[in-house]
Amino acid sequence: MPYSVLDLAPVTSDSTETAALRNSLDLARVTERLGFHRYWVAEHHNMPGIASSAPAVLLAHIAMATERIRVGSGGVMLPNHAPLVVAEQFGTLEALHPGRVDLGIGRAPGTDQVTARALRRTGGPLSVDDFPEQLTELANYFTGRDANGVAAVPALGNQPAIWLLGSSGYSAQVAGHLGLPFAFAHHFSAENTLPALALYRERFRPSAVLSEPYSMIAVNVVCAEDDETARRLAGPALLQFLQLRKGKPGRMPTPADTAAFAYTDLDRLFLEERLANQVVGGPETVRAGLAELVATTGVQELMITTSVYDHADRVRSYERVAELVGLTPAADAVVRA
Repeated sequence: MPYSVLDLAPVTSDSTETAALRNSLDLARVTERLGFHRYWVAEHHNMPGIASSAPAVLLAHIAMATERIRVGSGGVMLPNHAPLVVAEQFGTLEALHPGRVDLGIGRAPGTDQVTARALRRTGGPLSVDDFPEQLTELANYFTGRDANGVAAVPALGNQPAIWLLGSSGYSAQVAGHLGLPFAFAHHFSAENTLPALALYRERFRPSAVLSEPYSMIAVNVVCAEDDETARRLAGPALLQFLQLRKGKPGRMPTPADTAAFAYTDLDRLFLEERLANQVVGGPETVRAGLAELVATTGVQELMITTSVYDHADRVRSYERVAELVGLTPAADAVVRA
């Protein structure tokens, strides 16, 4: 079973965006060597703790720093961009790295409404209702010209693998209807995972891309030497998410600040509920948790996202996961299409 990586390029409170992006390049090299299948980066805007605001630019560097691992967006938020621009960017990536590029498309803005308006440069109401039309326009640029004769160069003839991403049932239905692979954001919408996957399979129609459904979920994983250490390592990212939900987005706090934070009873309940939908623990706990997740969801692929304060701990977590699920190191691996 393929295992893949979702990277948010986390920025810690005592570091810089430059360091976060360099860590992403390092992690891509490490996970390629370990035998992970894909390396995706996510588009987020106006979030101090996430440096991956420009996926196409970051992916160009990651692709150059690696040789075999597939690189892609998890995802590009299509309502933020003109389809022509996305086609040009990812057509360029595919032309430079043929057969290695995934274009994961999302329907949400990946930010707040004020920032979304700044991205789109429009004073009108913001809506994602035209997503199917945008998606069709984007896909058509890889195979021909638009109705006005506009061609996306070098996208024409250089189509990456297109995925649909979702955190609810809408994109699941669209992906099924179009016969595209579907990736679900279990890492922040766990309650919708099973209903969305069921919708995807129910609505799936065979296409030139897929003869049967292919689904993947992203899940938060922290694997350490034991359960107690793993929960401690997961603490800063949990506090960062808590602050985000309170309308206070920021960089990932230090372990010391995390331990000293004045949590309310409601805060602790919120964090325990979030932790329950993650796979956090020592190797045996993580092995059992991943196996249960695969059995429950029936997905064909798992995408691991790990956010901890220290980059070395993040690398070590991926190393442990690779070992416990039996990934084949890249030197001996068979590269999948």
